[in-house]
Amino acid sequence: MKKLSFQMIAILLASAMLLASVSALFAQPILRNDIVVDAPQEDDPLSPEPPQSDGETNAPQEEPEDVPEENIPQPPQTPATANYIKAKVNGLNLRSGPGSGYSSVGYIDAGDMVALITKEGAWYKTKYKNKTAYISASELYTEEYSMAKASQDVIEEVIGEGLLLLGHPYIYGAIRFHDGAGNKLKNFDPTKYDCSSLMQYIFYHGAGINLNMTTRTQVKQGTYVAKSDLRRGDLMFFTNSTRYNKTGTERIGHVALYLGDNYILHTASDYAVIEPISAQRWKYYIESRRFF
Repeated sequence: MKKLSFQMIAILLASAMLLASVSALFAQPILRNDIVVDAPQEDDPLSPEPPQSDGETNAPQEEPEDVPEENIPQPPQTPATANYIKAKVNGLNLRSGPGSGYSSVGYIDAGDMVALITKEGAWYKTKYKNKTAYISASELYTEEYSMAKASQDVIEEVIGEGLLLLGHPYIYGAIRFHDGAGNKLKNFDPTKYDCSSLMQYIFYHGAGINLNMTTRTQVKQGTYVAKSDLRRGDLMFFTNSTRYNKTGTERIGHVALYLGDNYILHTASDYAVIEPISAQRWKYYIESRRFF
């Protein structure tokens, strides 16, 4: 019995030692090709992040991207128009006040136009000879007329200067505002113009452009424009009865500012006016020049 007991004790001790060896083995890191692989720790970047509550976020919030202005839907734009008053009869008076009892400051003929500022009762308000004037709004005598404005504001500035001078008398050889280089000339009279001095004045004050002193030198400025490509703000050059048979630039004897719709702003023989280009004037047409 004693011998059996010692054997059993030996077996138990051996079993205990084997169990201790196995436990120690599983407690050590697993070795694979000399690489130690541990179980992920809390600060391991490969370990999954704990779920966040609905009310918390640690991620930076992205601001909404700015939408380019050109991609923002815009309401349709109404094309800008230049508004005029067109006479239906010859010799229609413009008056110093809104009534037939006011003095006449000038007149326009059928087809001629002046700028429309506003309507006051039975009268249109405008500018004539650089002063406020009024013309009848009766359908018997006048009608409103509109045409598209130029795409460049500077062209409208030039035209605007011309609108102020409507009605001023034509004076052949009138003293120019400047010498062609911007140097002011003495004895210039702001109420007297011929065709080239009128264009020189409005281009200088409306756009800061120095036109030369005569039609025959102004025609060499700017850029040539074909008749089929005429647009608002171009200068149109013509011959006349006294220069018709001359050659080269010597043929040129008149200049006007094209407004569109076959209308020009100019002065010729009587006073500064907006009027349609007549068939006779088209026969005298030479060429056009563009400055904008």
